[in-house]
Amino acid sequence: MKGKEYYTIPELAKILGISRIAVYKQVKKGEIKAIKIGRNYAIPRKCIDNILGKTLGKDVKSELDKAVVRTVSEYGEVLRLLGKE
Repeated sequence: MKGKEYYTIPELAKILGISRIAVYKQVKKGEIKAIKIGRNYAIPRKCIDNILGKTLGKDVKSELDKAVVRTVSEYGEVLRLLGKE
């Protein structure tokens, strides 16, 4: 996926291994961010990286940080004991 700045719906469908219709529906719902150019959509590469899990958005990072803090506060002693084994 290097070199291209934007991808079309059929290209993204091939990358994700799902149908063009499924990608189109996700774009229409706003689940996949895309730019409408005439009758076509262009999906930025950085959005595809987020979809594939190559990068994390700020909201996902903050959610993970909160979950780690909560887990350590609730299960800290158990985690320490497991770490000794």
